[in-house]
This record gives sequence, structure tokens and C-alpha cells, in this order.
Amino acid sequence: MGLTMQSVGSGALDAGLSIQRQAPSDRVVAVAGNPNVGKSTVFNALTGMNQHTGNWPGKTVTNAQGVFCTAARRYILVDIPGTYSLMAHSQEEEIARDFLCFGAPDAVVVVCDATCLERNLNLVLQVLEITKRVIVCVNLMDEAERRRIRIDFETLSARLGVPVIGVTAQKRPTLAPLESALDALCAETSPSASVSESQPPVLYAPPIEAAVSFVSHALRTYLPASCGLSLRFVSLKLLEGDASLLRSLSDALGEDLLKVKRIAEAVARANELLAAHDLVADAFKDAVVASIVHYAEELAAAAVSCQSSRRAAFDRSMDRILTGRAAGYPVMLLLLALVFFLTISGANYPSALLSKALFTVQDWLSALFFRLNAPDWLHGALVLGVYRVLAWIVSVMLPPMAIFFPLFTLLEDIGYLPRVAYNLDKPFQRCHACGKQALTTCMVS
Repeated sequence: MGLTMQSVGSGALDAGLSIQRQAPSDRVVAVAGNPNVGKSTVFNALTGMNQHTGNWPGKTVTNAQGVFCTAARRYILVDIPGTYSLMAHSQEEEIARDFLCFGAPDAVVVVCDATCLERNLNLVLQVLEITKRVIVCVNLMDEAERRRIRIDFETLSARLGVPVIGVTAQKRPTLAPLESALDALCAETSPSASVSESQPPVLYAPPIEAAVSFVSHALRTYLPASCGLSLRFVSLKLLEGDASLLRSLSDALGEDLLKVKRIAEAVARANELLAAHDLVADAFKDAVVASIVHYAEELAAAAVSCQSSRRAAFDRSMDRILTGRAAGYPVMLLLLALVFFLTISGANYPSALLSKALFTVQDWLSALFFRLNAPDWLHGALVLGVYRVLAWIVSVMLPPMAIFFPLFTLLEDIGYLPRVAYNLDKPFQRCHACGKQALTTCMVS
């Protein structure tokens, strides 16, 4: 049995997220990237006011679509949720991965932060496993220049095999090369024809490559190139046993791949090979992640130079401390305890002042109602009911929020919150959650 683009590509997309093409020449472009790299700034700079927001079908995650035109054609941009990885551990990561796999975008723009490009390249390499129709948009070039960071875009583009464009999204003219690259990419052949299995972005350990080869060979007759899915990516996920992707694949294909005899036999044979090299379960995932991280480091070493070596050395030293086994958890607990202490103790005085002011206003309102001979039920409903409840909520909740959220924003800006998420990822996975949800837990605790 073979599958076509109608069954797993735009047809599957139309059944969920609605994208309105006004002409056959319109192109759909996914905008991906890590959180806080300026992805939305790029999106807004390109689309201006020609955008609308909503939710992804059946999800509570916000979806934004926008339109912009070049001299060549009209583009529909889809701002997919910011994610650090496509190894989905959260709803946002699942949505991002599934849109790239089954949404059949004509191109993908992966926005990166020029000041920490190595970290962002992990996502770039994972996206390249899915599609080669990628443009890497390196944002915040003005900040990189201020920090004396130099990026060799030609070397990086040659190593990745895709265009790499440097921009400062807040300066609209710098986006012109990105628009030209999109025009050039979308003038090429169809997306399905561009999915190449011959030049993988990352080479894994020989046993993993052999296992992927077994499964890819079995998938080739079942998932022809016209379906638009990357055989290599699907093979990796079948070997990984990624339950969320297998579920999405079953929904898109209308059939469980692991119930296809030839594919099931190939996966079983590949797993035997991996087991012989102790690459099962978490060991397999760790080996895949390690290969991606090491290649990202290699790319960054070849293409990125920093004249301020002290800053780079300082960042790496802080990483070793803040994510290390010995100091990572104690430092995290101390910092979070300090945030809670400042929030609770610092909110007491402004909360008391605010309460006193608001309840003084309540006394004035009560005096006004009595002077106007208003009925008791009206005074009770409006002053003792609506106003008093509102005054309590504002005086109790506003001061802690005014302290807590700026402190968390500061920790996010200095890059500490992603380290907290990293530290707590494995403990939260035991509860079938992910490290990013630790931050939500802190907010509601």
C-alpha cells in the first residue's frame, strides 16, 4: 500500500489547521525557533498587520498566521510554537513537530539567536531531519556585533546545505535577503521532491545508522517520496518508540505502521542490532541527542568566533555549575527560595498600603450610599459585595505578582530558566511531564 500527499500532506493539514490560499502560487512558510530568539519579531516584521491569531485545532496553544508579499509571490506565514527540541515532551513541541511533518509547508524558516547559535543549531539539525526546504535566519545580529561575535555564514550554509541569513528583525530592511532566499527556495521543485535521504544532517553511531537503514528500506515502498515524509526521521522515531509521533502518524496515515508486517519485522531486526550494542530505550535516545549536540558544537566551532573569549569561557563555567550534578540542584533551590522569599516578604508592606487605601475608598462609598439613602440591598451588593471582593483580590494578589513575574523575567533574560528546565527534565519525565512544566509549577505553588 502506498500513500500520497493528499493523505498525509496538505489534505491532513486541511482537516485540522485552516490555511486559506488565495492563489495556487501562494506558499505556506512555517516559522520555527527556540523561545526568546525573536521568532515573533521576525514574524511581525514580515507580516505587519496582515495577521490573525487563534488556537491550534483541539489545543489551547495559540496559533498565529500572517501574510506578506514579495515581487515574486504571496506567502502565508505560520508561527509555530517556540520549542527547544522536536523530541516532543510538551504540547507545544508536539504541535511544532506535527506541523513540520504533516502540514506540508513549502518552506521552513528556523529563527536562531546569533548570541547563542550553538544551542539553537540543535533544533536546526532536527528540522533538517524532516525537510531540506529550510532557511536558517540568524537574528539579533546587532547584539552579536556588540558582543564581538562573528559568524561565517558561508561556512555554516555549506555545512548545513541550506541558506543561512543574518538579520536584525527590528530593522525591517535587514529582512530583504531573507525574502530573496524564500523566493529562490520556493521557485524550486515541490517540497516532496526535496526530501533527500542521501545527505543526512547528522551521522549517528554506526549501529544506529545500520538500524535506520533497515527500517528506511522497509518504509520506502510504503511511504513513497510523494507523501512528503522523511523516511529517515520516521525510522528514527519508530526505533525510539515515540508514542506521540506514532499516534500522530496513525492519525495521518489511517493505519498503524507497526502493524504492517514488513515494517514491524524491520523494526524488530533493527532493535536486535541496537540491543547487541546496548542501545535500547533511554540509551538510544541519549546516543541520538549526543550526536546532534556534538555536531552542533562542531558547526559552531567552525563558523562562530568570539573576540571576547572571556565571556564565552564564563558562560561555559556557569553552565558547568548551574547544570552540574553537584551544584545544579542546590543553586536552583537557593535561587527559587530567594525568589519566593522576596515575593512573600516584599509583598507584605505594599499589600498593606494598598489594602488600607482601597478600604478607605470603601468607607467613602458607604458614606455616599447612606447619604443618598440607597437601599441596604444595593449597598450590600455593590459596595460590600463587588467592590470589597475586588479590593481584597487586588490588595492580596497584585503586589506578589508585581514582584514575582519581573524576577522570573530577569531569570529568563539571563538564561537561567532553561537551565532549571534542563535540571528538572528527568524527574518530571517520571511523572510523564517535561522540565519546562517545572516553571509552571513554580508559578502556581
